[in-house]
Amino acid sequence: MNQLRLILLLTLILLLSACGGSAEIASAPPTATRTPRPPTATPFPSRTPAPPTDTPSPTNTPEPDATATPIPTNTPTPTVTPTAGPHAPDIAQPEYAASECSDRFPCNDDIAAWEARIQVPAGFAVSYVAQFPNNDPNPNWPSLQPTSLTFGPDGKLYVAFTQGSIYTIDADGNTALFFDGLVVPTGLAFAPDSDRLYVSSRVRDWHLDGEGQVLVIEDGQAVQIIGELPCCYLGMHAPNGIAFGPDGYGYVGVGGRADHGEILDGTNTQDELLPFEAVILRFSPDGTEVEVYARGLRNPYDIAWGGDGILYATDNGRDEVPNSGEIVPEELHAVIPGGEHGYPYYECDWCFGIPEGVEIVPPLVEFPAHSVPTGITAYLHEQFPGYYNSLFLTLWTALPFAESVVRVLPDGSHSTFATGFAAPIDVTVGPGGSLYVADYATGIIFKISYVGEP
Repeated sequence: MNQLRLILLLTLILLLSACGGSAEIASAPPTATRTPRPPTATPFPSRTPAPPTDTPSPTNTPEPDATATPIPTNTPTPTVTPTAGPHAPDIAQPEYAASECSDRFPCNDDIAAWEARIQVPAGFAVSYVAQFPNNDPNPNWPSLQPTSLTFGPDGKLYVAFTQGSIYTIDADGNTALFFDGLVVPTGLAFAPDSDRLYVSSRVRDWHLDGEGQVLVIEDGQAVQIIGELPCCYLGMHAPNGIAFGPDGYGYVGVGGRADHGEILDGTNTQDELLPFEAVILRFSPDGTEVEVYARGLRNPYDIAWGGDGILYATDNGRDEVPNSGEIVPEELHAVIPGGEHGYPYYECDWCFGIPEGVEIVPPLVEFPAHSVPTGITAYLHEQFPGYYNSLFLTLWTALPFAESVVRVLPDGSHSTFATGFAAPIDVTVGPGGSLYVADYATGIIFKISYVGEP
């Protein structure tokens, strides 16, 4: 790794190329088979730069599959009473320190330096879990770049990567390739009491007329169960995080096709929303039943069910109007079934306003502009004393007010739990109650455990 590449990645100026593979994607009848195509950009989840002026004329995105039929909304019943304790003091961001690889961070392979850099509350410890080298003959980056994490019923940690692969890590730290040949897999979730892994990924990773999908991987074969989902605005907005609810149904966040609902032809004309655009979808495990659970999420990178029976979603705020001086925060939503959560109904100089009769659900938490909340998980374990039913989320951007893991309580209060990462993109809880954090920039998976007060 050289310093120029690190600076470009961490300041969000460069969109790196991703390498898709050649695995066959089978299709469950009656959904048509779709062959993955090489992606054109990595899935940076941040708010996006203004669309380039030389983009091609917009084309129509396909309508959702006819097999995805609406079903009656069924709001899951709360299962656990929140018992999270009070916040600890915020953890300060460590000072940047130059290395031979960067003017701010340790070298990627300096494990001891990274473990020392990550700051956590008293009584907690950070350890290195794994890192995956990029074996492409001409890699854009020396390590594979993770997008999401989940634990399987076998106790292994499953990690999806921008480059198209999914790997496993066992309790002894051994790694193995689980599946390859996907196009930017982003969401991972196992169906309850099964070994079926649900994955959101892309069919056409195109700025215009892209297509996303939800797959099921079982017995070494990937089967598409939902196709023709809106995708992939500037290589960023797409089908994202997946979570199974208390009702046994799957839920997946799907991003919008633009910054604030505009046609991408440079005229700033309002576009017509597609049925499954900027939504959270609820689907049956076989994908034959699909409905909109909630609307208005511009780019819900990840979702998680709290112990209070509420679905929480991170969301990336729209871009600021140039030279306006406005500050647009990032958001965490306590999702309201059937609610409108914002997109594309914004008030700003280039926005299209809020239609009469539309009531916008306000976010539970607002974060600093450009901090980019991405991964989220609910802590429903006993290892961390006083943390039960807390939410942990990552602030992904490589800026000093982000680069962290934040703890959020159901009342919306929040505190900085861990700092010192380069670009943390996802977080999950292990079977033993430890927290696992994936860093997109370094490719390192970290583990945070409670070891007792010093």
